Amino acid sequence: MIQLKNIQKKYGDFRLDVSLELPPGKVSGLVGRNGSGKSTTIKAILGLINVEGSARVFGLDPKGLTPENKMKIGVAFSDSGFSSYLRVSDVVRILKNSYRDFDEAFFLDYCEKYNLPTDKKIKEFSTGMSARLRVLIALSHNADLLILDEPTSGLDVVARGEILDMLRNYLAAEPTRALLISSHISSDLEGLCDDIYMIHDGKIVMHEDTDVILADYAVLKLTEESYKKIDRQYILKTKKEGFGYTCFTNQRKFYEENYPEVIIENGSIDEMIIMMSEGGEK
Repeated sequence: MIQLKNIQKKYGDFRLDVSLELPPGKVSGLVGRNGSGKSTTIKAILGLINVEGSARVFGLDPKGLTPENKMKIGVAFSDSGFSSYLRVSDVVRILKNSYRDFDEAFFLDYCEKYNLPTDKKIKEFSTGMSARLRVLIALSHNADLLILDEPTSGLDVVARGEILDMLRNYLAAEPTRALLISSHISSDLEGLCDDIYMIHDGKIVMHEDTDVILADYAVLKLTEESYKKIDRQYILKTKKEGFGYTCFTNQRKFYEENYPEVIIENGSIDEMIIMMSEGGEK
């Protein structure tokens, strides 16, 4: 559904240079620290900025998408896109007039489930309520492609879980639906995404299946002596510490089998972001 090939955009000293692909029925996570290029990549996908390179959505240049194509895309940014002085009941009327496939019953059912009052102005919503509303708007018109930019940012664990459950239920209802979700709270994505793209300083520095990251990636804690002796051919990144070195690897079993004395910790997506986006040696 999405194909980016060498998409490039320059803002001052920042330069985006990204390639990624999202086929039907897949969920991909775009992770990285704030300012790494996640939002710029999403804007490129949606044709909101001019870029060099090749971008395709539904096989078309984003700027050439028809109104019918656009109705099949559900988007959630950091704000709802509606005036904060509107009530949810006003939003319902706007969505009914904007989207042929707007599912009012679905929308109102979730408003009730997540305590989103239809007679209250959006500006009076809590952070969690506003986040739920943004995602619900994206899901309410039978979109085939969802693009969500930091939908769980600033939320507590309960609110994040509710939004992720909402997404799982929506995707499960139609297996060909696809989702690209950006986040710097990457632990939220471990049970949702099929694969992960990590972006740092405008470039994709890693692309891997989520299951592979959780099974094969690991963090090694090494003393100075251990670091000098260990085989470093499978070390992706090294960070100097007070006790010695922290190393990030994608070959956990190799080090478990050959260096049983070494402390080996799980290589979560969060650890991947920390190690791959910080300075240090390979």
